Amino acid sequence: MKLDPQTTPPFRADQVGSLLRSARLKEARAEYAAGRLSKEGLRAIEDEEILRIVKKQQELGLLAVTDGEFRRSWWHFDFLEGLTGVEATTEGGIQFQHQQTHARGIRVVDKLDFRDHPMLEHFKFLKAAAGSHVAKMTIPSPSMLHFRGTISSDAYQDQDEFFDDLGRAYAKAIQSFYAVGCRYLQLDDTSWAYFCSEEEVSKLNERGFNVEDLKARYARTINMAVSEKPSDMCITMHICRGNFRSTWIASGGYEPVAETLFQGLNIDGFFLEYDSDRAGGFEPLRFIQRADLKIVLGLITSKHGALENADDIKHRIDEATRFVPLDQLCLSPQCGFASTEDGNLLTEEEQWAKLRHVVDIAAAVWG
Repeated sequence: MKLDPQTTPPFRADQVGSLLRSARLKEARAEYAAGRLSKEGLRAIEDEEILRIVKKQQELGLLAVTDGEFRRSWWHFDFLEGLTGVEATTEGGIQFQHQQTHARGIRVVDKLDFRDHPMLEHFKFLKAAAGSHVAKMTIPSPSMLHFRGTISSDAYQDQDEFFDDLGRAYAKAIQSFYAVGCRYLQLDDTSWAYFCSEEEVSKLNERGFNVEDLKARYARTINMAVSEKPSDMCITMHICRGNFRSTWIASGGYEPVAETLFQGLNIDGFFLEYDSDRAGGFEPLRFIQRADLKIVLGLITSKHGALENADDIKHRIDEATRFVPLDQLCLSPQCGFASTEDGNLLTEEEQWAKLRHVVDIAAAVWG
């Protein structure tokens, strides 16, 4: 069964972006880190592995393909480190449920800007590989630089100046990706899910943050970033509650952020995590007022390999139509399969089966 024809993303059957790194790629990265493989040698293997996974996505019936984030170690740090004024650190680490990531962080040490970013070349390779399919690029939301980074007072003493420069840097990023052919860009963001968690909000309060102020600042910065988005470019946002080695961080429904997200952000669609009761019900979708706003329901988990019952997923899609018309809904996994190069605890074949499951269910619902 084929899906109904679509020409613009997000698509009825879609995906968040990251894919499990192959054994060959992991070995190559280890060899490169040890100094036994050149940068050019690593790039050649990355190219070959990306071509392989792009072909696989096309065979599964996905209309949008990604490079699986195969050139990155992390879903966010690699991009953020490429911004002018940002440097990598070996401090920190993120605590998940029963899992701790290895130490890595970012620090703003100078005025922010976007120029000569290596991921522009990464996208150009993906677009060429995608052929007639849509090449989807994923980058962290501007919120993540503030949420996960530290800011040197030598670089910024004024918060307003920092967020203005951040918004302008991302606006340049969006124009730059558009210039090299990107028409489908996704902003990945965990901060909004933290704002939904009483436990995480309490931690933010203890750190001296005013959560309501953060919401307003983040929304304003995101809107500044997309303010000059070309009309034929789709920008979506993925809201994540944490995804590392099949674990998570935040719990809580979307109610605390729904009005800001669905009525306050000028983007084209949301990928929402809905694979467990940690995300709450569909009631917050009642805040959606725009008929052109797409909601991609993340009802298929990427955290384990067992396939969901297709009828259960169809029933949940039907439940969501109490608040959003079916024509505005799409289906995807709740997150990527490898937010870091470590990857979730399932096999590559189970990963492909999950994505095939998304395509098949979407075809049955919208076909």
